[in-house]
Amino acid sequence: MSARRRPLSLSDSVQAASIAHRFYVRGESKLEIAEAFGLSRFKIARILDTARETGLVRVEFDLPAPIDPALCDELRSAYGLERALVLERAKHRETRPELRRRIGALAAQLLAETATKDDVIGLSWARSVNVMTEQIDALPRCPIVQLCGVQAGMDMRDRSVETVSRLARVSGGEAYPIFAPLVLPDRRTTETLRRQPGIAETFGQFRNLTKAVVSIGAWQENESTVYDSLSPAERDAISKRGAKAEVAARLFDADGNALSTGLAHHVLAISHEELRQVPEVIALGYTRPKAEAIDAVLRSGMVSTLITDADAARDALEIAANRT
Repeated sequence: MSARRRPLSLSDSVQAASIAHRFYVRGESKLEIAEAFGLSRFKIARILDTARETGLVRVEFDLPAPIDPALCDELRSAYGLERALVLERAKHRETRPELRRRIGALAAQLLAETATKDDVIGLSWARSVNVMTEQIDALPRCPIVQLCGVQAGMDMRDRSVETVSRLARVSGGEAYPIFAPLVLPDRRTTETLRRQPGIAETFGQFRNLTKAVVSIGAWQENESTVYDSLSPAERDAISKRGAKAEVAARLFDADGNALSTGLAHHVLAISHEELRQVPEVIALGYTRPKAEAIDAVLRSGMVSTLITDADAARDALEIAANRT
């Protein structure tokens, strides 16, 4: 950070304050101000710069959430996103559940503000998505669609079926759940379940989705729903194929390419192609261990909005810079 200049004299301070008031408050152009003061517009520009550098004028952002606007813009520009929401680092040492709650709250606010009665909203299961649904109090009446099956071993309250049902109750819209496991033993079982009326009806809604809220998982232990559902041998085999990230049980390599593995025929979930057709995909990806996965998924071009934290954002941007 550069050192501040020596404080302005009283006379210069008053002049600079008057010029800054005209520019920032009244919205006058530098040319208009220059004519009023009998100075060049370049001199006006230097006075405005000095006013900022000496602290005479301070720019503050009164956002409705603790967002880092600079990182938001960097991420948006780097990956061609429609929007990026980056939470500022907490003032205290933050636990993962605390960060998850802040991420979920921000996602809840965004979805509540942008959803309309014409939307069909898809939800993948993730703890952060679950937290999001707990914090939404009102939503326009619209269908809520489950994007993938239920992870085994989860508490019923945290399962994707309950997450979808909870948001549908808030909305008053139709719920389209998937009452079946996420990972299945073989292709035949997967195809049989997909033909069951209730599940087939939910899968039929994928083509109608207008918004999807998903979580970015890293292909490592405790960072991916699917990874934790597989045997060590299956995990290693998929790792050797180059898997770096997972979204709604679909895998991506480091370049954001959809990864085709035998796993695709063993999961009940929306396909890569169907997910890419969704007009707005809101992805929740946070914590530094997921930075490489966040970079990979953003490279896919599938995500329109990313919600993340400052540390993960900086790490993802560093990865992106090193790859260019």
